[in-house]
Amino acid sequence: MAIKLKSKRKDNYSKLKRKVFLQMLLIVFAAAAIVIFLRFTIQERFSFGDSIVHFFMNTFHMRDRDALMIYHLLFLNNIEVITLIVILICLVILLKFSASWFTKYFDEVSAGMDKLAEESDDEITLSPELDFMENKLNQIKNNLEKQKKAALDAEQRKNDLVVYLAHDIKTPLTSVIGYLSLLDEAPDMPPEQKAKYVGITLEKAYRLEQLIDEFFEITRFNLQTIILNREKINLHFMLQQMADEFYPMLTPQEKQVSIDVLDGLTIWGDADKLARVFNNILKNAIAYSYENSVIDISALQQDKNIIITFTNHGNPIPREKLETIFEKFFRLDTSRSTNTGGTGLGLAIAKEIVNAHGGNILVQSNTEKTVFTVVLPQKEEKDKLSN
Repeated sequence: MAIKLKSKRKDNYSKLKRKVFLQMLLIVFAAAAIVIFLRFTIQERFSFGDSIVHFFMNTFHMRDRDALMIYHLLFLNNIEVITLIVILICLVILLKFSASWFTKYFDEVSAGMDKLAEESDDEITLSPELDFMENKLNQIKNNLEKQKKAALDAEQRKNDLVVYLAHDIKTPLTSVIGYLSLLDEAPDMPPEQKAKYVGITLEKAYRLEQLIDEFFEITRFNLQTIILNREKINLHFMLQQMADEFYPMLTPQEKQVSIDVLDGLTIWGDADKLARVFNNILKNAIAYSYENSVIDISALQQDKNIIITFTNHGNPIPREKLETIFEKFFRLDTSRSTNTGGTGLGLAIAKEIVNAHGGNILVQSNTEKTVFTVVLPQKEEKDKLSN
């Protein structure tokens, strides 16, 4: 892998290295040509003696002999030094232009970095020989834009969720206050009516408690670090027990849970946290499945993994939402149904727990069914037992 990356990096820089080499070669030839030309021009081809002598005679009113003598002392005897000075001046000018030639690449990259820092919408464009750098900068720019958008979307979903929960909390709280007020104002209320009001008040209080727990769930999810207490788990027993606990939710809509798991199938993991994963997935399946339908739960061992699937029949999850369904505060039920809509943390928490176990969680959905798949590795179980 390292050799491949090194070869790729070498290919990326080859175009730039060729361009720099040709530029340096051109500078060397230009410098040599300048030296030869100036040396030939100053020492061989032109004679500035007459002009200089006339300059001294006219400016300083010197005699011809004196002006000629000064010319010989100052110029003719120092022609090599004068030639060297002129050549150095020309080379310095050439070097300055050469430096500008090379540093333009750094200027382009710097300008591209400025666009990244400024979060400009313009695409970063560099010279053709810097196309590899251009691609990398644009890739970084696109990644930053995606991350920013994802963060803004998550924040917006969180804000919407807080508004929804605040609204939902106010509704049962109003009912609780209203019915308690009626009971307080009419102490001689008939027992049947009083029992009815107390039952409604208790139901609304339970709903209020659930919503408050969801608020705490948001805080816990943002702050907690998942610590696993691994143990051997009887998967069939865990799933069957969980299905029995959901019986009150299944009965009103005549839904059923079918479990197809071998009795001896076990997994190695944190029982409480994996139960929470399966609980969240099953709760989601119950909420979004059709009435009079069956939710199928199956598990099997495949190579070194345990594959657990939850299949329900209901309205398909839109394709664009399949990629975000495991994100924090995502809720498929955007209509904010108080019966099915939760904090949007259930599946996100499930994914975090499964990832902490070294596994993965996936979802597929079409017009016929929706399938959640949990993949858990068995390697750690074998290592633990061998020790």
